[in-house]
Parts: sequence; structure tokens; C-alpha cells
Amino acid sequence: MSEFIESVRIEIRTRQYSLQTEKSYLNWIRSFIRFNNFKHPLDLGNLDIERFLNHLAMNRQVSAATQNQALCALIFMYRHVIKRDIVGLSYSFTKKPRRMPTVLDADEVSTVVSKMSGKYKLITALLYGAGLRIHEALGLRIKDVDFSNQTIFVFRGKGGKDRYTLLPKKLIEPIRNQISLSKEMHLRDLSAGYGLTSLPASLIRKYGNAAKDAAWQYIFTSSTRCVHPHDGYVCRHHLHHSTYRKQLRAAVMKSNIVKRVTAHTFRHSFATQLLLNGADIRTVQDLLGHSDVRTTEIYTHVIGSRFCNTTSPADRI
Repeated sequence: MSEFIESVRIEIRTRQYSLQTEKSYLNWIRSFIRFNNFKHPLDLGNLDIERFLNHLAMNRQVSAATQNQALCALIFMYRHVIKRDIVGLSYSFTKKPRRMPTVLDADEVSTVVSKMSGKYKLITALLYGAGLRIHEALGLRIKDVDFSNQTIFVFRGKGGKDRYTLLPKKLIEPIRNQISLSKEMHLRDLSAGYGLTSLPASLIRKYGNAAKDAAWQYIFTSSTRCVHPHDGYVCRHHLHHSTYRKQLRAAVMKSNIVKRVTAHTFRHSFATQLLLNGADIRTVQDLLGHSDVRTTEIYTHVIGSRFCNTTSPADRI
């Protein structure tokens, strides 16, 4: 069965899916095979898929998003590896409930940021000041920051889309300092015979030793070198998101804020603050990298702009 899993891995990498998607798909496919007593997926059909998805919903009580992820993995496996489309499945993608995002006001953001220090404080300030997703912030390279135009280039954001966003003036000096630290670590790597940064799969063949240039190094580098999971060379990756998450959790607990705060909360807060301060919704859409303005419009609900000039009956008593 390991040969089959490897064939799935090859198909995923051929289509240049992210490493996170690869891990997720392989995990669900392995779970599906184990659930069906290690039978080969070639010998399994719609009934077996439906039983597995029902098991996830009823016994494991996974969320709608997790159910959809598992179904995506199975569809990928049958379509691209087994070369058979799944038709007539009495199970469709689960509709996720529409939820309003949690946002922090400026004072709450300031409180959380004040409980952090060093690069973790700077990362949080970037999430809030530039509207970045956590993987976008951690994935920033030295070449992505344009100090003269005060912009940040986001390479392959969600959906593989590139975009530019704001570089807050207050963060220029802290970012310069963090870049200096990254360059110092890079020089130490070079003196030790290393110096390659991690690149998307197979790009090392295209760029070669150019991946040792300082411009390609991550701003928030990992403290240790690693072996590239696809191409096998020794490189230095960026800080892992779990490391940041632990620091954020500790800061939120110290802040005594009762809201559920994640890294993405600061991106939500960025959008709402822009709208509250009069920014055009199309501009906010571009800065966030949303394909559809309807995704951005959810923040008008958060700030209550659709209720402008509407008075509660209780206020008329």
C-alpha cells in the first residue's frame, strides 16, 4: 500500500499543491484505507466512501470544513490516481455555517501587542498593520519589503494570488532591525558551508546558488536548518506557525481579553478598522486579496454599517 500512497504523493506534487495540502490529503487517504480494513481503494466504491464520511460526521463529529477536506482528498485520489470519477455519490459538500469574524478594537490590539516582544511582537503588528495571513507574514522574504514605496509584496497568497499591501510607517525601523538579524544568521550559515533558503518544490533547480542571496532569505527565519521535504537539500526555513501561536496564546491570556483571538483575528481587525476610517471597500478587497467583493462585504456587517441611521425602538421610549 506504501507504493499506492507514494503514487498519490507524486500526483499531488506534479500539480504543485502546497506541502500542507499534501500532508492533509495523504492523512485522509490513509484514514479511508484503514477504515475499510486496508482494502485497496481500487476495490472500494461509493458505499464505502459514504460510510467513511458518515463515520467522520457521526462518530468523530468533525466540522463541516473537515468533512469537505476529507471528501476533496478522496475525489483527488480517485480522479487523478485511480483515474475514475466519483459519480452518483449520495453525499455532497457540507455547507459551512456563516459566522461573523471576531475583531479587536485598536485598544485591544495594542494591549495584546504590548504583552509580546521581539519578532513575535513584530509579526503581530504586521498581521494587524498590513492585513496579512499568518503564513504570508512568516513567508516574507527580504526582497518582498519595499521601503521606498512603503509596500509589502505577498507572493502566492491564498489561491496562489500575488498582491501588494501596506507597509506601516511605524514598522519600518523594526523590520529593518529584523532584516539585519536575518542577514547575520545568513552570514553564519554561509561560513558554515550552507546558506540556501527553502524554495517551493523544484525551484532550486531553476535558481541554484541564487537561493543563497540575502534577498531570498526569510525575514523571520527558523532557529535551525532543515532538509527540504521535496528536494532534499539542507536549507533554512521560516519560523513555524505553531511557535508563533504559543506566543500569541500567552499574550492573550495576560491581556485578560475574553474574545477568542487567533492570528487571523488581526487580519479581520485590519479590515474593519480600514472601513471604520472611511476606506473604500474595493481598496480593502485589493489589500486583503479577496477575489470576490462579497467576501469583503462581511466586514460591513461586523461594523454595523448596514444599520446606519437606524434607531432601536428601545431608544425611543
